[in-house]
Amino acid sequence: MKRIILLAAITVFGVATSNAQTAKKTAKKADTPVKVETPKVDGPGMVFENETIDYGTIPHNADGKREFVFVNNGNKPLVIESTQGSCGCTVPSKPEGAIAPGAKGVIGVKYATDRVGPFTKTVTIKSNATGQETKVVTIKGTILPDAPADAAAPTKS
Repeated sequence: MKRIILLAAITVFGVATSNAQTAKKTAKKADTPVKVETPKVDGPGMVFENETIDYGTIPHNADGKREFVFVNNGNKPLVIESTQGSCGCTVPSKPEGAIAPGAKGVIGVKYATDRVGPFTKTVTIKSNATGQETKVVTIKGTILPDAPADAAAPTKS
């Protein structure tokens, strides 16, 4: 009987140790930044970190400014000619001047968060990027309505 208990204890200890080692390896992998190779382009190029920005659920009249970050993955300067929102509630901004090969650039976007409810809007970017002279990126989210004034005030009894 003592042998069975001892064998069971050794087995449990061995499994626990193995699980702990696996967890450590997994944690190390998660902490290590994943380097994604950006394909090189002959001419100017444009690769975005994210092509969709999700605002999530935000309060009415919250800060609607966000940024699309991209890299010129080409071997020639990239010029953003224009940016256009899909409606007047989406106002993009473009970088001035050329983005050098390997350099980062930013397309700013400001959504009018005075509009309540879910939204999905696009920004159309026109540039000299080889093979993608027109690029469309997306913003989405939900704007919460203001809480009723009487709901915010504590009730007195």
